[in-house]
Amino acid sequence: MTIIHNLGFPRMGAQRELKRSLEAYWAGQTSQEELLETGRSLRAHHWDLQSKAGLDTVPIGDFAWYDQILEWSTLLGVVPARFAQADNSPVSLDTMFRMARGRAPSGTPAVACEMTKWFDTNYHYIVPELAPGQTFRIARESLFEQIEEAKTLGYKAKPVIPGPLTWLWLGKGDAYEGLADVGKLALLDALLPVYEQVLTRFKAQGVEWVQIDEPILVLDLPQQWQDAFGRVYQTLNQAGLSVLLATYFDDFRENVALLKGLPIAGVHVDAVRAPAALQAVHAVLGQEQILSAGVISGRNIWRTDLDKTAQTLQPLKEALGERLWIAPSCSLLHVPVDLHGETGLDAELTSWLSFAVQKLDELRLLQGLLDGTLDEAGKQAVQAQRAALKSRRESRRTHNPSVQAQMAQIDKLTRQRAPFAQRIEAQRNKLKLPAYPTTTIGSFPQTIEIRTARRDWRGGSLSDSAYEKAMQAEIEQVIRFQERIGLDVLVHGEAERNDMVEYFGELLAGFAFTQNGWVQSYGSRCVKPPIIFGDVLRVAPMSVAWSSYAQSLTDLPVKGMLTGPVTMLQWSFVRDDQPRADTCRQLALALREEVSDLEQAGIHVIQLDEPAFREGLPLRKGDWQVYLDWAVDCFRLSTSAVSDETQIHTHMCYSEFNDIMQSIADMDADVITIETSRSNMLLLEAFENFEYPNDIGPGVYDIHSPNVPDKDWMVRLMGEAAKRLPADRLWVNPDCGLKTRGWTETEASLLAMVDAAKVLRAAA
Repeated sequence: MTIIHNLGFPRMGAQRELKRSLEAYWAGQTSQEELLETGRSLRAHHWDLQSKAGLDTVPIGDFAWYDQILEWSTLLGVVPARFAQADNSPVSLDTMFRMARGRAPSGTPAVACEMTKWFDTNYHYIVPELAPGQTFRIARESLFEQIEEAKTLGYKAKPVIPGPLTWLWLGKGDAYEGLADVGKLALLDALLPVYEQVLTRFKAQGVEWVQIDEPILVLDLPQQWQDAFGRVYQTLNQAGLSVLLATYFDDFRENVALLKGLPIAGVHVDAVRAPAALQAVHAVLGQEQILSAGVISGRNIWRTDLDKTAQTLQPLKEALGERLWIAPSCSLLHVPVDLHGETGLDAELTSWLSFAVQKLDELRLLQGLLDGTLDEAGKQAVQAQRAALKSRRESRRTHNPSVQAQMAQIDKLTRQRAPFAQRIEAQRNKLKLPAYPTTTIGSFPQTIEIRTARRDWRGGSLSDSAYEKAMQAEIEQVIRFQERIGLDVLVHGEAERNDMVEYFGELLAGFAFTQNGWVQSYGSRCVKPPIIFGDVLRVAPMSVAWSSYAQSLTDLPVKGMLTGPVTMLQWSFVRDDQPRADTCRQLALALREEVSDLEQAGIHVIQLDEPAFREGLPLRKGDWQVYLDWAVDCFRLSTSAVSDETQIHTHMCYSEFNDIMQSIADMDADVITIETSRSNMLLLEAFENFEYPNDIGPGVYDIHSPNVPDKDWMVRLMGEAAKRLPADRLWVNPDCGLKTRGWTETEASLLAMVDAAKVLRAAA
C-alpha cells in the first residue's frame, strides 16, 4: 500500500483553544499547568484526527507554544544572555515566552528577539540569536515528552525537527553578517553532536522515522552551504534512524545534485509548487530511498483534482511501488483546521474548499485511487470531488464582465506622479508638519466594547444606526486622545475593522469569508484569510465615511488607512484559475477608486499598507523581477491618481529589505514606515546604502511586546537613524499597528514617543 503521511498539523485548534489559553496565562488568569493541559488535549485530538484519516505515523514537534523555530532554539539551549539563563539549567516555558514577547508571568522583562516571516508565508518565526562561540546542549525535554504522550495513546511517532543547516541559515548575531554568512558554518562542530544526541534519544524511544526539514534547499545557496550537506548528513546517519529529508515551497533545481548519495532514507518534494521536482528527485534517488510526493496543497484551500494527481503519480507508483509516499506539500499549519461547521458559506462554494481535515481525507482517497482499494464510500467521495471541480470550472460567479472590461483598459491608466522633490514641497506647504513628525501606523486597541458592538451588530441585536454611533464614539475618543498627547498626523483608529484584509474584502465583490477559518500568524495571533474566488470589484466606497468623520473632528491631518493590493493578495486564499498578477491588478483598480474618493473627501494623507510586499517575493532570485515588476505596478496603479499635495504613505514590517531596495523606491510612496526597533535600526542600513530618496519612519518601539518603551531609548534609536539618513526626512512612529495592545500601555508608549520627538526637535 502507498504510505500516506503528514508534515505537520495546525496547532491552535479549530476554535483557537491554544490562543485563548496562552493569552489567559500571559495575563495571569490561569496557571501554567492549565496551559500545559490545553496543549496535551490539543495534541491528543490532532493525533486522533490524523490517525483516523489513515496516517501510519503522526508528526511530533509540529506543536509549538509560540513557533517551532523558537522551540528548537530553546531545546538547543540557545538563549541570549539578556534573558539570564543559567548555564546548566533547563530552559523554562517563561524564558521562551520572554524571548518571544519580552515578558512572561515570571522572569525579568527584556528586549524580545527578532521576529520575521517564514520564507514566503505570513507565518512568523523568532530568529535564532547566535553569539560568538555559541554553545549547544539539550536544554528542554518537551519534544521527548510529546513522543511519550503519543506512544501512551497508541500512536506511532514521527518527530519533525528543523535541519541543522536551515536552523543555522536562519540565525543571526553580531558576529554574523546575514543569512548566507559562512561564519555560521563553523558552529556545526558544536551543533552536530547535540543533533546526534537528539536522534539517539529518539531511537531509544522507539522512533523509526524522523523528518528533518531543510527548506533552504529551495534557495540559491552559496557553495560552502551546499558542500556542508554531505558532511552534516553523514554525521547524522550514525544515529541509525531513517531520515526523511523534507523541503517545500519551491523546487530543488541545481540543489537536487546534493541529494545524490546522501545517506538518508527518503526525500519529500513540494510537488504543488514544483511539479517538475518529482522526476528530478526520482532521477537521483538510490534504489532503496523513499520519494515523498507532496501533492495536496498545504498553502491553499481549493479541492485537489484527484484524478489528475493520480495520473501524474501513476508512473512513479509503477517505478517505486511502496517507496512512493504521498503527503501534503508542506505543513498544514498554513490552512484552517476543519471545513465542518462553516454554515455561513453557500453549498456550492463550500464544495470547492478543503481545509486541513479535508486534506487528510483527500490523501486517503488518493491512496485508494493509486492502490485500487477504494470502497463504496470512497468511490462516492471521489465522485463528489469530481462534481465539485466541475461546478467550479463552469460557475458564472467567478467572472464579472464589468471587471473584465476594466482590465481591458488597464494599460491606459497612469502610474506616474510628479518627481518626489516637487510633491514633498507641495505636501509640506499643505500639511505644515514639524521636524520629526509623529504618527501611528493606523490601528488603536480593539477593546472588549468594540468587539462586543461588532458582534452584536453582526448578530442583529444592534441596529445599523446604533453601531455607527458606537464606532463614531470610538473614533472621537481616539482623535481626542491623539490631539491631547500631541501627535502630528492622526488616524481614526480602525475601530470598525475586524482585520486589515477581511474588512475590505467584505466590501468587495469576488470575496467570501469563513466563520472559523483561523490560521496562525505568530504566537497567539491568528488571522482569518478571506477567500478570493472570483473577479474583484469595488461596489461602493469602503473607508471614506469613517475617515471623513474623523477628519471633521480635528484641524490636524487624518490619514486615510487602506490595505495595499499585494498584501490583500498575499493574506487571502487566492483563486488558482488565473495568474496571481491578474488578481492583484483587480485589487489595485478597486483601491485606485478608493484612494481617489478619499482625496475628493478632503483626506490628504493616505496610507496603503504593504507589510506582505516582500513576503510575495519568489524564493529564487532569478524569479524575482517578474514578481517585483507587477507588484510595484499594482501599488503605483493604486496610488497614482492623486494630486502632488496628497501624501501617500506605505508600511512594511518584519522583512529583509537590502536586496529589493530599488523596487521599494520604485513604489514611490512619499513616506515609508518600517520595523526597526527589534533590530536596533540595523534595517536602515539598506535605506542608507541605497540612498533611498523619500521620507522614512523607522519604528521606534516594538508593539508586539507589552513592554512600554523608554523615551531615552527611542531618542537613541532615532539618533542612530539620523546618522544614516537626513533628519528632515525622518518620521517618528511605532513599528506596527496597535490593535492587539491595551490602552494603558498604548497611552504610556505613545506619550514617551511624543516626548522623544520633542527632544529630537530641540536638539535639531
